[in-house]
Amino acid sequence: MFVLVEMTDTVRIPPWQFERKLNDSIAEELNKKLANKVVYNVGLCICLYDITKLEDSYIFPGDGASHTKVHFRYVVFHPFLDEILIGQIKSCSQDGVHVSIGFFDDIVIPPESLQQPAKFDEAEQVWVWEYETEEGAHDLYMDIGEEIRFRVVDETFVDTSPTGPSSAEASTSNAPEEVQKKEAPYTLVGSISEPGLGLLSWWTNS
Repeated sequence: MFVLVEMTDTVRIPPWQFERKLNDSIAEELNKKLANKVVYNVGLCICLYDITKLEDSYIFPGDGASHTKVHFRYVVFHPFLDEILIGQIKSCSQDGVHVSIGFFDDIVIPPESLQQPAKFDEAEQVWVWEYETEEGAHDLYMDIGEEIRFRVVDETFVDTSPTGPSSAEASTSNAPEEVQKKEAPYTLVGSISEPGLGLLSWWTNS
């Protein structure tokens, strides 16, 4: 679930921090810059693990701050494909079951990856597994807040870097629509379409 990623960055330390230890100032700046941010094709950055190398620091004309090239390792949330995780159901919609693991909410289990046969209950706004037994079908509801075990089957990274207007025709009237279409920079796709996966209560209750 968590991996160590080797990174390199140039860190700017302002003059009023020169009295502090360089390592402490750099660690603080790196965490300010990266913690709780998604790095494209890397994952969700959690915290600095260690600094492996500091190169020479430079002060450039017109800027009193020091600039240091830093090699470091960062703790990143990036589950591997087929890894099994446990989260909580955050909401349900026609698009599937939306799951949270506390610090990360952009997880979706699409309808085709649910235990089958499944249906969406419009009145309750939840997905239902129509579990077949010898006595007939039983409706097992995927209620909000329930713990769910799922397998990671896919991931999607979206480059959310700011971009300028594509042409002079871009008008302010389109701006609200663009804000509404904001996509998550990192999304996990899960599956519960195999025995043992799904709500924990399905497999623990007698």
